[in-house]
Amino acid sequence: MEAETLKRLLDGNQPALGEALAQFNKHNAQVFSFSNLTTTGQWTVLWNRLFEYLREQPEAVAPGSWLADCLMAVKILCRDKTYLNEVVRAEQLDCLLELAGIGDAARSDTARKVSEDVQVEALKCLSNLIFQSRKCQELCLNNSSTEGILKRIKTYKDESVSYDIRYFDMKVLFLLTAINCDIRTKVRDELHGLTYLIETLHLFMNQASEAKEFSDKDLELINEVLKILFNLADRTASKTVPEEEDATQFHRLVIVIHDLFFYRTLNRDKIVSLHSNIVNLLTSIPVSCYNELTTPLNGDESTSKTCVPFEGRNVFVLSVLVEFLRKHLPMAEKKSQQYELLSPILTVLIKAVGASGLNRRYIRSVILPPLVNVMDRPEVGDELRNHLCSLLTSPCTQIAYLSAELLFVLCKENVGRMIKYTGYGNAAGLFANRGLLGGRQGNTEQYSSDSEDSDTEEYKQIQHAINPVLGCYEPPKPNPLEGMSDEQKEHEAMKLVALMDQLQRQGIVQPCKIGADGRPQPVEHILELQDEIPEQQRDHKRKT
Repeated sequence: MEAETLKRLLDGNQPALGEALAQFNKHNAQVFSFSNLTTTGQWTVLWNRLFEYLREQPEAVAPGSWLADCLMAVKILCRDKTYLNEVVRAEQLDCLLELAGIGDAARSDTARKVSEDVQVEALKCLSNLIFQSRKCQELCLNNSSTEGILKRIKTYKDESVSYDIRYFDMKVLFLLTAINCDIRTKVRDELHGLTYLIETLHLFMNQASEAKEFSDKDLELINEVLKILFNLADRTASKTVPEEEDATQFHRLVIVIHDLFFYRTLNRDKIVSLHSNIVNLLTSIPVSCYNELTTPLNGDESTSKTCVPFEGRNVFVLSVLVEFLRKHLPMAEKKSQQYELLSPILTVLIKAVGASGLNRRYIRSVILPPLVNVMDRPEVGDELRNHLCSLLTSPCTQIAYLSAELLFVLCKENVGRMIKYTGYGNAAGLFANRGLLGGRQGNTEQYSSDSEDSDTEEYKQIQHAINPVLGCYEPPKPNPLEGMSDEQKEHEAMKLVALMDQLQRQGIVQPCKIGADGRPQPVEHILELQDEIPEQQRDHKRKT
């Protein structure tokens, strides 16, 4: 920074100050570190000086552009957080809240009347400060920041509040509720933020065009509200049964979310962002509310592009969620991206299929249709089933678990049906974790008894030649023991036992047997596996 510009900023000479602020902002528009100021102590001096100007000058004396430039300088300075926690004070935040129109002083009779540009710049300053400073986050717990925004939200319905102010209101509230759990609790429980934000979401939808088509600005506002709602809803994600008031609010929210899927936009990137935020929010919604995602069929909508009829209901929203998964699966080829991209949508689909039999039957018809191609392994191919089966052995254990959980529920927790669609090898991890090894079944009692299997002719013709471990057709192979005497067979078997024992001693493998709980239990010696042979033979006789 030029020494002359800094000198004029610190001198505070009114005629030269406006020009100095403009030069400072232009010169440092892309600067994020002010080591030249922090090492000399001038950063702190300049910071305090700027707030003196903001507090002392009414807009009648300091034109709106002057105040806006001063606020812009504050916003630029707080990009460097070296001394931010040390210098930021409650009265400085109160000054910004007043200029943003959400402080206690802003609502008094003696409040300064400032322009929209000044309010927007003050909100941007608050946004930067909340993001950069832990002390600022703590101070916001006791000031009027959250109350001020929620009170202004109530005025949105008369459309007198501009888009920029609404947008940065939402930005500030998102940061407050995302970073500080105490503020999140305050907004939700004391200030009834969940109620107000659901109404705000509905309001923004109603203020869009009657043709149900969002502009980019509409979507930006709605996405910000959805992110705040996620912060608030996430607090009850671990509750088994939400409180009565929460249950009512969540049902209202899911109804609004359902309607949100029916809006259109010409910007495909924006609609993907919208659906991503909806999916993230749905991860924190109780399963009991998921039935609101489908509606009874209306005769007038049967030919609409937004109607997907299934068993007398419109399951368009479920079809969009499944399509969301389909589009994200190829994007998650990098293992490092799997959790971020797939965890939310897999969680939502698991909740959806657990909410009702109709949801499960529809999603199963799309993900696990009757088998036609059983010549290839289940994890090979471009269908949803193939992609999900490939995830069963993913090194990202959370994704492997979620994929297995979704497929298992779609199979009505039937072990045999799971093996049919995925192969025993792919599903072995799930069976081991759930104690379902050795032929045990899952919790099948909760599902209806009517069968949903409709084996295709292609499947029936080669069913006898399907390898259940691989989950696909395996051509006959010659018997490697054919022509051997009993002594030779016994010799080969003992060689195999010796090799396995050697691998065990070296710690390369750990042989196991199935315990009473249906889970694998390590054995001390390979010969202990012989104890299970009589039981396996009895199981085989019962099955045949």
